[in-house]
Amino acid sequence: MRKFDRVLKLLIAVSPVALPLILVGCSMMPDYHRPATPVSDRWPDSVKQPNAKQPLSASQSAVDKTQPDKTHSGWKNYFPDVRLQVLIAAALENNRDLRIATTRIDEARALYGIQHADFSPTINLNASSTTSRTSQTVFNFGNNQILRRNDLNVGFVSYELDFWGRVRSLNAFAKASYLATEEAQRAFLFSLVADVANTYLSLVELRERTELTRSTVSARAESKNLISRRRELGVSGELDYLQAEGSYQSALAELANLERQQAAAENLLTLLVGQSIAAIKDLPVGRSLSEQGITPAMLAELPAETLLQRPDVIAAEQRLIAANANIGAARAAFFPRIALTGNIGVASRDLGGLFDSGSSAWSFQPIISLPLFSGGRGTANVNLAEARKVIAIAEYEKTIQLAFREVADLLNASETLTRQLTAQAANAVAQKQRLRLVEARFSAGVANYLEVLDAQREAYSAEQGEVQVRRSWLSVATQLFKALAGNNGVSAEKVVR
Repeated sequence: MRKFDRVLKLLIAVSPVALPLILVGCSMMPDYHRPATPVSDRWPDSVKQPNAKQPLSASQSAVDKTQPDKTHSGWKNYFPDVRLQVLIAAALENNRDLRIATTRIDEARALYGIQHADFSPTINLNASSTTSRTSQTVFNFGNNQILRRNDLNVGFVSYELDFWGRVRSLNAFAKASYLATEEAQRAFLFSLVADVANTYLSLVELRERTELTRSTVSARAESKNLISRRRELGVSGELDYLQAEGSYQSALAELANLERQQAAAENLLTLLVGQSIAAIKDLPVGRSLSEQGITPAMLAELPAETLLQRPDVIAAEQRLIAANANIGAARAAFFPRIALTGNIGVASRDLGGLFDSGSSAWSFQPIISLPLFSGGRGTANVNLAEARKVIAIAEYEKTIQLAFREVADLLNASETLTRQLTAQAANAVAQKQRLRLVEARFSAGVANYLEVLDAQREAYSAEQGEVQVRRSWLSVATQLFKALAGNNGVSAEKVVR
């Protein structure tokens, strides 16, 4: 506001004639300063990752795209499953939401181009021919007057001299809005890649659990038939048979539930990819969950300062820059607007005389518009622009805070799920060994069937749990790609390729 107040005092102190000469090139737009980073400069102590505690540099530009890619060359390196790579590529080609987001970029770019065009005058080539008849009773002529005029000229229309930076402020606003839209599209690109990967991995998980459940159904069907024969021989009672039947039917119910979830996951993947999966030619065979080869450690080693390069953070800062520019446009509205209109060409009564000697014609019309009274609209517009800037600052800071929390949670989850997966895998091995021993004891007549059922349930639960925990770990790894991939040098162009 200090700069604005000085200019207002200058407007009162100097004459209207000297004022334009003094204020040429002046801008009412406040100088932009990035707000201080509202988070810690280090990852939380709970995040036990190598090289994670790097200082967060508030001075680093969030829009600096010149940093070399030293950590990661794109989603194809991060997701090595070839089947998944084909599906991601198809989604980037066919996804309808991505088409909408891309078209938004074209729309914002066009709006920026329209606003930027105000820096240059609009020049038109005009040709006209006029014939008019004037009644003799108007000017007491002896007869009616017929007038003819032909014009050919080049002129510019209402070109504004941007003394106080109004046009420049609006141009800066349009540019920042365009860049914010572009970053939003980049964020959507990474989100789409992560969503396709997550859905694909969910489908792989459900298929593995379905196959495990089918094997369990088959094993329990054999157990039920065995108990049925033993019952007929009088070796087993009705209670053993009912327990075997209940266990078999429970497995059938779980199989139907998993098949339903698998169909839903396939439909979601089709929606994300934008076409039927079956229609994709030469689709490679995919990997199992344990063979995915995803290594989030490459992202975990990134310094915390990479948060400033997340697309959503950059977009929030661009919206802040746009709000800052809008203040300059609102302030400039208090000052006179000077527009120039003019043309130069030839005029003649007859078409054949347009280029005769003495047919040249020109006009020049400067227009100065000084707001005198608007009922406080100008002041209200400035106050509105400043309030929106305060909101934009808070939104920018909140975006960084949410990003910091998201990444910290994911890094911590990755580390704890690694330990959980190790324990769950060991539990699955132990439960399968226990089941084999109990089945051998039952065959020898040492153990009852209730022990077998309990061992079957525990082994099945442990194997299902291992698949689910592995899937959870891969989900966290995928979310880390979404949360950090836009900040490690991976550009939108690399994502598209």
